[in-house]
Formats: sequence, C-alpha cells, structure tokens
Amino acid sequence: MTNMEYFLNIMGSEWMIIIFVALILLFGTNKLPEAGKKIGKMVGEYNKAKTEMQSQINDMTKAEPDNPTIDGPVQTERQKLEKMAQTLRINTENKSDVELKSAIDAKFGPQESGSENKFKN
Repeated sequence: MTNMEYFLNIMGSEWMIIIFVALILLFGTNKLPEAGKKIGKMVGEYNKAKTEMQSQINDMTKAEPDNPTIDGPVQTERQKLEKMAQTLRINTENKSDVELKSAIDAKFGPQESGSENKFKN
C-alpha cells in the first residue's frame, strides 16, 4: 500500500485529530474558544432555519385536504393502483388494472400530443 492509499484510508477519530490540530495551528489556543462559539452559532442558526422550513412545508401540505397521502409501503402493482385510486376518490370495485390505470389517467386530465402514456403495460 502506498502512502497516498494509506492517507486516503484514514477514518473517523483520526480525521477528528487532524482537524483539531489544524484548527489549533490556524487560530491558536487563544482564539479557539471564540471560533468554537461562532461555529456553534452557525450550526444553531442552520438548525433553526431547517426546522422552520420543515414546519412551513408540513403546514402547506396539511392545509390542502386533496393532497394524496400514502400511509405505508405497497407490495404489488395492484396495491399501488388501489392506493392511488382511493386517494383520487375512484371506486376500485370490480375494475381491472387497465381500467384503474385509465381512470387515474383521466383524473390527471388530457395528455399533451406526442407524450407517452403515463402507464406502460
């Protein structure tokens, strides 16, 4: 193994030690606490903005009752079609997969000319 391969394989705590030594060399021991406070404030502001953005997105998606929601994973193509149909308020009783696909396509409106079918058989 060459020196470059060894250097690229350094992991975890070794990187933390290298970063810590680099910070001490850059800032010195006197300015390190001040730099830590600034970094802490930056991380806090980032987390605050992220939380605020997530809450706004959640509020917007919950505001409209027609937004489709999937409660859990689906196992088969039929289950996926039935979930989509239920979300779009389409009756699934006695309908084949092709009929469900057509009904779902109809709910999304007319297709543009030259575009492919949303569902491929």
